[in-house]
Amino acid sequence: MKSLLAIAILLTPLAASADFVHPLDFDGSEAQKQEVLGYIEDRVKADYCDGQLDMCQPSNLRMMEKQNLRAFKMLTQAKDRAILDKVIEDYCEGGLDMCTYDTINMMYNQNVKANQEKLAW
Repeated sequence: MKSLLAIAILLTPLAASADFVHPLDFDGSEAQKQEVLGYIEDRVKADYCDGQLDMCQPSNLRMMEKQNLRAFKMLTQAKDRAILDKVIEDYCEGGLDMCTYDTINMMYNQNVKANQEKLAW
């Protein structure tokens, strides 16, 4: 009985954390919608409640969750996968731990804009 309880306790955090869903791989299924919502909720809570920031208030959490969901929805319409993939790599898989859909959307838009600019006098 104790070993079953220990296994359940060890597996609970793994089951509770949702995985990052690449916006351009999103298929609109109910399962993926729940995965996206879970990732956003987990990430916002980690950033605002469990980290150095102490802004763990329901109003802040809901505001940031909504902002990240809006950003995710916009990213599903991204036109340049190579730029989006690079932004995700930099902010989610690199040394920076800023893997929020809001940050990804902001940096994707900045990179698309910069990709069209040329240096001039």
